[in-house]
Amino acid sequence: MIKARIVGTGSTTPKRILTNKELEAIVDTSDEWIIRRTGIKERRISSNGQGEDTSEMATTASLKALEMARILPEAIDMIVMGTVTPDRQFPSAACFVQKALKASKAVAFDVSAGCSGFLYGLSIANNAIATGTCKNALVIGAERLSSVTNWEDRSTCVLLGDGAGAVVLTPSIGADGILSTHLQSDGNFWNLLYSYDERSKIPEILDTIEGKPFSLSMEGNKLFKKSVVCLADIAASALENNGLSCNDIKLLVPHQANLRIIKAVAERLKIPMERVYVNIEKYGNTSSATIPIALDEANREGLLKQGDYALLVTFGAGLTWGASVVKWSI
Repeated sequence: MIKARIVGTGSTTPKRILTNKELEAIVDTSDEWIIRRTGIKERRISSNGQGEDTSEMATTASLKALEMARILPEAIDMIVMGTVTPDRQFPSAACFVQKALKASKAVAFDVSAGCSGFLYGLSIANNAIATGTCKNALVIGAERLSSVTNWEDRSTCVLLGDGAGAVVLTPSIGADGILSTHLQSDGNFWNLLYSYDERSKIPEILDTIEGKPFSLSMEGNKLFKKSVVCLADIAASALENNGLSCNDIKLLVPHQANLRIIKAVAERLKIPMERVYVNIEKYGNTSSATIPIALDEANREGLLKQGDYALLVTFGAGLTWGASVVKWSI
């Protein structure tokens, strides 16, 4: 059976680093509290006019992934981009990426699934390749969450950052590739994480960022409990579906929302933290970009070898969540 395999990864983050110490001057918080509650030490914040719009970061990450895959943009048939912070309401950010890459042959569109956007996009592209309607696909997760952050809300502004990651997919008829993807959603819990129509006041030290006419609201405690259960359950289902156990997984690559969530999920799955990829301390929560950024870093660090099993798990607004088992092919 034909399935998609990952043949290239790429990522990028903005140059501007916002530390916990700097946040102490913006809201009533402390470096110690942020690290203890979230595991985050700093995050990257995009600046206007620096090539750090959502689509620009997505393009940079995509070019790195294409270079690794040794595939030219004109050979791409599909561009799927997970994002909740596109440059414009429409057209899609994926179409801007298509233009920048000169990938004239590709169909391009965005997927809005909160932090689960990348895995939703991965599932779509995998299915397209499996059915033969697409040969080469580019799947991106890119966000500019600084543009929707309420910088007066100390419970959320410490969490969020900007960045982009991408993977290139091609067909595989061998044992490697995306073995399965599993997606779920439950709109009954939409009010745990949502946007509301109010522009946040941007602090003076961050006056180079873009501000969109809506902001993010989150019920952290309820979301924490729900996310741990959903992530662990869907990850276990993905393993069972493929006849694998936690011992078979070389690397768990979770959505980087909160270090305590990551540790709780790893504990439930009985996967030691030595086999869990964590970079939240550097970037914070970059929504749909967290998994592809982590995948790219893990790949370039040599943590995944051809034939290794990777387990990707995510959870986001909607509520949405998902998991994917990948037999590494690079």
